[in-house]
Amino acid sequence: MEQVNLESYGLTAEFINKSLAYPELEIARVCQQHGSLYKIMTRNGMIIGSVSGKFSFDAQDNTVYPVVGDWVMIDANTSGNAVIHNVLQRKTAIVRKAAGTAVESQVIASNVDIIFICMALNEDYNLRRLERYLSIAWESGGTPVVILTKSDLCDDIELKLSETFAVSGGCNVLVTSKKDENSIQKIKDLLPKGKTASFIGSSGVGKSTIINILIGKELLAVADICEDGKGRHTTTFRQLLLLPEGGIVIDTPGMKELQLDAADFSKSFADIEKLALQCKFSNCSHKAEPGCVVSQAIKNGAVSEKRFENYLKLRKELSYKGLSSKEIEHAKVKSMFGSKEQMKKLKNEVKQKNKNRK
Repeated sequence: MEQVNLESYGLTAEFINKSLAYPELEIARVCQQHGSLYKIMTRNGMIIGSVSGKFSFDAQDNTVYPVVGDWVMIDANTSGNAVIHNVLQRKTAIVRKAAGTAVESQVIASNVDIIFICMALNEDYNLRRLERYLSIAWESGGTPVVILTKSDLCDDIELKLSETFAVSGGCNVLVTSKKDENSIQKIKDLLPKGKTASFIGSSGVGKSTIINILIGKELLAVADICEDGKGRHTTTFRQLLLLPEGGIVIDTPGMKELQLDAADFSKSFADIEKLALQCKFSNCSHKAEPGCVVSQAIKNGAVSEKRFENYLKLRKELSYKGLSSKEIEHAKVKSMFGSKEQMKKLKNEVKQKNKNRK
């Protein structure tokens, strides 16, 4: 049997060196996950694997379990299946707060060099959502690239491109259309052999369409857009795919909910954070304080008020990390009304006003 060249799947000297700590095991990369089972690429080909009982017993939380993109150390048995004993330390990781929970984190993909953030130029176009994706992408350790899809459905491309550049923090912005396969060439140019990219974005923005063009065949299911102009969800699980020209892509299901687990605002909101350092007071709230450079920038149009409001919203959301739903509600009330003493004072003021009215 001809052996698989794992270097084509992104294996580097860094991970080879890490694997030397487990001489009795072999290295492999996770390509798909289906519940507790994983499809793993080894030097002998694709096999099915699951974590060992000790791995599950020692796991502190769900973020340590294998995800698509991980390099793992396995023991392949005679039946052709594998037992995963270790996950090698990740170079990068795209992490969000797990949907529907208050405190759990979820790793979307790992060891990704480039994060392609896809946003369609029709009804999906949303700069505030893009700022959220960029904050998570920069935090991952990978390099974000914005892909504006479905340009054939847009009548004001130049305006939207200008708006996107204004919030992209200097990262690369590409415009694509499935009707212009040449527009996909710019994506290919960013994916040399051995480099891994993950495609993230809302459902139906065209991620699978782009990957099909990159692969050169209809490998992933796609769907026509709905009557409201929004795309239909087609990808149902994460998977790692090898491109004919050598790059590696990870396709992810569209995310209805992308809550922050961690974020790098120094890059996604670099303009606002740099201005904040110039304010007269170090604890400036950027609302009504004298000498506030941020407020002045908003007044003269240098910073969008909506962008600043989203910045405050995301920072507040991140401050709730690790809190239970009850603690989050308490924190929200406190942020609106202040401490217990302030709330008591406010109640007394209301009572006094009611008495005066009588």
